[in-house]
Amino acid sequence: MDPTAPPALDVGELLAYVRFTERDAELVRRLGAVSDDALRRIAVHFYDRIREHEGAHAVLRDEDQVARLHVSLVAWLRRLVTGPYDAAYFARTSQVGRVHVRVGLPQRYMLLAMALVRGELGALARARLGAQAADVIDALDRLLDLELAVMLESYRDSYVERIHHAAAAEHAALSLRSESVSAALREAVELGGLLVIGVDRAGTILLVNGAVEALTGLARDELVGESLRAIVGEELLPGGAALQRLLAGGDVPLDAPVFTRAGQERTVRWRARAVDASSGVTFVLVGRDVTDELERAEARQRNERLAAVGTLAAGLAHEIRNPLNGALLHLTVLERRVQADAEAADAVATVKDEVGRLGRLVTEFLDFARPRPLRQELVGIKSACARALELTRAAASDAGVGVTLDLPEAEVHVVGDSAKLEEALTCLVQNSIEALQGVGRRGEIRLRARRQPRHVLVEVEDDGPGISDASAPVFDAFYTTKSGGTGLGLTLAHRIITDHGGAVGVTSRPEKTVFSVRLPIAPEIVSRGET
Repeated sequence: MDPTAPPALDVGELLAYVRFTERDAELVRRLGAVSDDALRRIAVHFYDRIREHEGAHAVLRDEDQVARLHVSLVAWLRRLVTGPYDAAYFARTSQVGRVHVRVGLPQRYMLLAMALVRGELGALARARLGAQAADVIDALDRLLDLELAVMLESYRDSYVERIHHAAAAEHAALSLRSESVSAALREAVELGGLLVIGVDRAGTILLVNGAVEALTGLARDELVGESLRAIVGEELLPGGAALQRLLAGGDVPLDAPVFTRAGQERTVRWRARAVDASSGVTFVLVGRDVTDELERAEARQRNERLAAVGTLAAGLAHEIRNPLNGALLHLTVLERRVQADAEAADAVATVKDEVGRLGRLVTEFLDFARPRPLRQELVGIKSACARALELTRAAASDAGVGVTLDLPEAEVHVVGDSAKLEEALTCLVQNSIEALQGVGRRGEIRLRARRQPRHVLVEVEDDGPGISDASAPVFDAFYTTKSGGTGLGLTLAHRIITDHGGAVGVTSRPEKTVFSVRLPIAPEIVSRGET
């Protein structure tokens, strides 16, 4: 029998300890009549609160994961207010706690989140049960205390396991020659990098530094003893061609991804050095996270290209606009004179349409080349999204496209120009509408906003054919795959977002393309923890 194994839960003892009786169970079950809509609202508040805090938000990977967690939370709330409160009930509660541990939710956030649920259910009881509410809330408090106790057991089990794992790793490390380990560490320090990983011949991680922990979201004892592929993938495993090139290349670095606990991918510029294998460590990797640096460089190059194109566009627009206006005027006169000749009238109408299209293109050139200064004010992102939907509603209807809004309950404010931000969001929605035209079915667009600790994330997702070339320069001026497109819509959106200190990107696969916009939340609102 494992002496470190946790004792089995004695449900009867727990219920007796908090004085949770059958009468209390009946009182709590009076909340069971509430609708799932009410419970879903609690789940929305729960995850809106999580998004406000760095440590809790870091465990969320993407909207698909959050949607699954929403369903699980509503199911847990339904179970909470219906019972039965038996051994199977608390076994499922223990499983919830293990999920919290697995996704890496810090224990403090689990405790605080339970306080939020407690308050929301209490408010629901007061609104629905009148004079009985006080007794129901008292019983509910005892039940939630039991839930917490059971969930905390999962964290205790995890900590005990990690302590024993760390002790075993420490024991193994002590068996190594201390001088050899010091030599390996000195080699790592000589490289002067930020991320340090020592690996043996089999690709097992033997040492890491704090920077690796911070980047991956995994503790040292969770990394030591694991395969390097768990965080770096296949590129740098022992015996691989990439590692051999890196070891032979001296100071020539290699960019390779690192995967975080939340499933995110960061680009790290690695160097490697072979060390004295008598310590167990056969080579040391030292890397620097260059994800943000590469994104800034790409944005800078794009802005330089846009500036050059803008200068050219402004000059051309001025030279072209006057002749176009003259041509359009004469075509109007000619159109009146050839009305009797249907063929000639059609030809004139076609030329007039094309001249009009050129005129609109010139106008877009000028808008692109001469952006207005931003008018700084507090802008509500929910309002901006709603306005973008309103401006594109007719086009979506004509194209047979459905557009849905998915917004947080509380408004989220940024500092910027409301008209410009609405224009950028409208461009992104319009781009998705055009992508869905001709797909042979009713397309769907989802415009959603999510509060993050210091940013607001706005996403425009469509279920169209996707972008066939992942490296396509979709934000570059004049790049377009649409017949009759100018290739300036996404360029304008990109310029507006970056002018606001934000970032815009795209991920795409067949039937799922997502344009993502991140904008900094108004600083004074972040400092107050408000939305």
